[in-house]
Amino acid sequence: MKKEENQNPSDVLTNELAHAGQQPGMSPGLLELEKHRITSDKVLPPMEFLFSLFDEPCFPRRELVAFTGRAKSGKTFVMSMLMVLCMIAEVLAFRRQTKERLRVMWYDTEQSDNSTQDILKNRIMPLFWRAAGEDTEFPEDMFDIFNVRNLDRDKREAYLLEAIEYHKPDLVILDGIRDLVGDINDGTVAQELIEKLMKIAQTNDCCIVCVLHQNKSGESRDPRGWLGTELLNKAFDVFATEKLMPQLIFKLEQLYTRKYDIEQCLYFSVDEDGLPIITDEPPIAYVSQQDDNGEGRSRLNDDYVIHHIDNSWEINVEKLFTDAFKGYDTLTGAALRYAVMTLGKIETRGMYNNCLNKAMNMGLMTKKYDSKNRRIYSLNSSQPKKPEPQQQELWKNGDPF
Repeated sequence: MKKEENQNPSDVLTNELAHAGQQPGMSPGLLELEKHRITSDKVLPPMEFLFSLFDEPCFPRRELVAFTGRAKSGKTFVMSMLMVLCMIAEVLAFRRQTKERLRVMWYDTEQSDNSTQDILKNRIMPLFWRAAGEDTEFPEDMFDIFNVRNLDRDKREAYLLEAIEYHKPDLVILDGIRDLVGDINDGTVAQELIEKLMKIAQTNDCCIVCVLHQNKSGESRDPRGWLGTELLNKAFDVFATEKLMPQLIFKLEQLYTRKYDIEQCLYFSVDEDGLPIITDEPPIAYVSQQDDNGEGRSRLNDDYVIHHIDNSWEINVEKLFTDAFKGYDTLTGAALRYAVMTLGKIETRGMYNNCLNKAMNMGLMTKKYDSKNRRIYSLNSSQPKKPEPQQQELWKNGDPF
């Protein structure tokens, strides 16, 4: 006979009343889940950014950052800059956010041993000496550089995770992530790899930069394959490089971010010593939609172009920005840029920045910052001021900006 059947009925009733309203015991899974509960007063470690670009924080610890671009578009040039930045205070428009030098791991899966060493000796080290002085000793002990192109694929992943755990780098350059998987379009494998990288970045307090070629189709600048999609979904920042011809100028642009918009693009070229130097955005000519000879160049939306009798032209900034705000009281900097560039068919950040500066000079908008330090724009209800004649920007067909 069961134990309950031997109990006095009044004792059973008393026991049930005593436990009335109590929650059943939590399973081990739910107890673990409770550790991940987020509340407004939960104490979390503050975000720490390794670098800034144009004074905007980027490359946070405990996160993944994606880098994409076509082959030979300057990705490894930028990786070299970041590695040197770990040793000196600034490189071009990049700044290191910490006073202390940072330990860096470069995990090269693509190039030959000779190519990796050549970049170290003829690009990274000279770039360091240019900033720090030729008599300064290069801190090679702060670098952990591995070329694993000749290793089996399964070993590349396993050794990477072990090396991060052992060497404890602040910055990891994974160049490139594609060579850690057999099939770039295997969704399960892609998800598992990205989850492993996120976990090891979190537990080792480092930033992992994942380099991956962009889509071949040209329709999208996103990283390639299912692996690229998974990386895009999880990365804190996504940057893209592009080689501009015929000027031989490289362009670095932030495509997506979870926090800080970097509205400027970094343009750089290579000097006679083979080292990157900052440069201006190359000129690009306006071609109307009716011109059939402008393939590959910017085709603005003629609805937002004012044509003058002398064949000069200007962008109708007032109409363009007013239309961008339709349905919105405020827009973040990134949302405004997307709306304006989409409506106007503006393809370069330089032209957009010209239009933005003109709109602000006209008094068309007000800019402020929210609690997350994001730029917030609002359209002024009053009539905008007319710009001074000398401030009005006019372009003629074929003229550079």
